[in-house]
Amino acid sequence: MNRFTSAALGALLLTLALTSCAGAPDGSASPTPDAPQPSPAATSQPASTAPPTPSGEPACDTIVSAGTVQVLTDEGWSFEEKEFVVGGVTLADGLLCFWADYSVASDHGQLYGWSPISAEDATKAQSALLAEGWTREDGPDGIYITENPQFAMGTDEDGYGMTYLFGDGWVKFADTRQGLILIEWSA
Repeated sequence: MNRFTSAALGALLLTLALTSCAGAPDGSASPTPDAPQPSPAATSQPASTAPPTPSGEPACDTIVSAGTVQVLTDEGWSFEEKEFVVGGVTLADGLLCFWADYSVASDHGQLYGWSPISAEDATKAQSALLAEGWTREDGPDGIYITENPQFAMGTDEDGYGMTYLFGDGWVKFADTRQGLILIEWSA
């Protein structure tokens, strides 16, 4: 268990049921390409190019979109905040959020994390993850580090499991790459 703490392992088990219906990746070495982005429809209102800048301190119910919080709480889910550790680097100013229905024994849940991160810590964390077999993809939003799909407990429809997105001074985490879009907090 040198890759995950027992809490992280428990969280992984929570995500299994949510993603168990996703198709298995084909095992090819090349990354799955991103799906094409839909064209925006014409509107009378100008399109917003960036999410609003959050105020206050990050919290499990503020780092993800308000719509996500509403859906999860409407389902009776709540969150538990955990220490955010990335590739052996503890991010004291960050948080890892485990969303689930804690009133019943279940293996359903979702993971979201966010933290500011220094360039030095980002390099250390990425190097450690890559040494453990995670894969790297450079994208327009930053550097994606994704678990090897052969070992993923669950994947999204594009075949991605747990994924970190490293940006300029911050890192995001979700139990699937598609889940990263729900994290709106910025540094």
